[in-house]
Amino acid sequence: MNTKTDAYLGNYQGEKAVWLKADHYEAVLLPEIGGNLIAFRDTEKNYRILREPAENEMETFKANPGVYGIPVLFPPNRYEDGKFPWNGRELDFPVNEERTSNHLHGFLHTAAWNVDQMGVNGEESFVVVSLTVDEQHPIYRYLPFSFVFQLRYTLHPQLGLSQHVLIRNKGEETMPCLLAFHTAVNAPFAPDSTSKDCKVKLTIGERWELSDRMLPTGRYQELTLEEVLLRDGGVYPFFASLDNHYTAKPQGGRNRMELTDTKAGVTLVYDVGTSYKQWMIWNNGGAEGFFCPEPQMNLVNAPKVDLPADEIGLIGLAPGEIFEETSRLYLIG
Repeated sequence: MNTKTDAYLGNYQGEKAVWLKADHYEAVLLPEIGGNLIAFRDTEKNYRILREPAENEMETFKANPGVYGIPVLFPPNRYEDGKFPWNGRELDFPVNEERTSNHLHGFLHTAAWNVDQMGVNGEESFVVVSLTVDEQHPIYRYLPFSFVFQLRYTLHPQLGLSQHVLIRNKGEETMPCLLAFHTAVNAPFAPDSTSKDCKVKLTIGERWELSDRMLPTGRYQELTLEEVLLRDGGVYPFFASLDNHYTAKPQGGRNRMELTDTKAGVTLVYDVGTSYKQWMIWNNGGAEGFFCPEPQMNLVNAPKVDLPADEIGLIGLAPGEIFEETSRLYLIG
């Protein structure tokens, strides 16, 4: 076996962790804290691509895991007053964002996941984790559906980090399938660069107008000059405070974010697949250091927006049906 390729259970700042290694790359997943892929690193170049908690930030991370690594949001983003109309009934989610009186980010990013498999396959290492919700699971109280959510991460020395999502409805009624990832990307990720050396490009289309409760009005807003640059060529990621919602408009058949470090001459590509019809972009109030390009299947508050379901990603899975999608993070240069 190539000793530079490995997958094993270990420790990350006191937490149970799955470590993946593939030559110069390593990644870490925390199964008991939301199945969060908390680290993706190039150990030769000392790149830290995802935002990780510092050693004195673990309690902060546990209290708010949505702004580190790759958290799973299901269902994602905000729902007005915690109400989620679905197939003639109304689901009640806890209001957990006091400022807007909305429910925010669903239930999976704080749950404990099972480690199903891990191993090595040639040059690549991999881990499979899953979460099974049924009548005995605490999430069932809010999402009263039986389903399995599975994540497979694979690390390869040439191909970077891949993510495969599979959701299967194991129940007897159609369930909502609304998904996003609140991916926290360091800008810069290279140790000798600054945020000013970074430019981000994103396959956005239209910007949704949001109310003061951060809920879509159903109307679009004109893109600013900086947002046009974000779409067409690249722009400094912290040009303004961003908590913006956009339609996704693939370019060249690809739906992706590109973060270029002009000093290091390296581009990070986050290719997310075309199932994600929306993007959120959040940059922590414009503070330099990290931002979140969030691929999202559905419009925020989709069950209460009077627009066609296909247009806003209000997707359901019938009994026995499966949803799957693949994303990848890799470097060019």
